[in-house]
Amino acid sequence: MRFRSKRYKKDVKKQPKDPIPLDEAIKQVKVFSKTKFEQSVDLVCHLGINPKQADQMIRGSVSLPKGIGASKRVIAFCGENDVEPAKEAGAVEAGGDELVKKVQDGWLDFDVAVSHPSMMGKVGKLGRLLGPQGKMPSPKSGTVTPEIINAIKEFSAGKLEFRNDAGGNVHALVGKVSFPDEDLKENIVAFVDHIRRMKPASARGQYLKRVCLSGTMTPSVTIQVSAAGTVE
Repeated sequence: MRFRSKRYKKDVKKQPKDPIPLDEAIKQVKVFSKTKFEQSVDLVCHLGINPKQADQMIRGSVSLPKGIGASKRVIAFCGENDVEPAKEAGAVEAGGDELVKKVQDGWLDFDVAVSHPSMMGKVGKLGRLLGPQGKMPSPKSGTVTPEIINAIKEFSAGKLEFRNDAGGNVHALVGKVSFPDEDLKENIVAFVDHIRRMKPASARGQYLKRVCLSGTMTPSVTIQVSAAGTVE
C-alpha cells in the first residue's frame, strides 16, 4: 500500500472484506475509481494443486462465450501451401524456415504462435526464446494442431491461453469494464467451470480455494465459491 496511488487507496476503503456473490462482485469492480483508459477485468483462481508436480499442472486454452474485447496478433508456423490461407485467417505472419529464422533473430512482435505438428521439429529450437515468454506452441494449450486455420481464427479473436503459476494461481482476462454485467458473468462462470473440470486426479483436498475479480488498476474482490466449486 505504501507505493499505491491515491485512487487505489481510496478504492481499498470500498473493498468488501468477505467473499460476495458474483453479481455483487462485478458491480463492485465497476464502482471503483474510473481511469482515462478502459480497464480490463481480470480473474484469478487460487487452486489446491502442487505446482511442482507435473501431473497437477493446469494448462490449456478456452474461448469465452462473450469474447474478451481484444484481438491478438498471431503468427503461424506452417507449410508453404498454408501460408496464404493462414494470412487470410488473420495471421500477421506465416511460414516455415524463414519465419523460424526471423523469430530466432529477435522478432517477437506477436502475442500467440501456433504451429502445425509437422513444423515442430524446426520450431523446437525456439524453445529457449519463446518458452520464458509463454509463446512457445504446445499441444496442451491448443497452439500445436493440424487444424491450424481454425486455431488462427480462434486466437486472433481472443481465445485465452492459461497456465498455473508457481503459487498455484491461474490468471485470465475475462472482458472489459464496459461489458454488460451479464456478459461478464457468463464469461466468468464459463472460465471457472472450465478450470473446475480440469481438476487433476492426484489433487487432494479443496481444489478451487479462492476466486478473485479485479480491474486493471483496482483492488480485488473475492467471489463466493459453492461447496461444489462453482460461482453464481
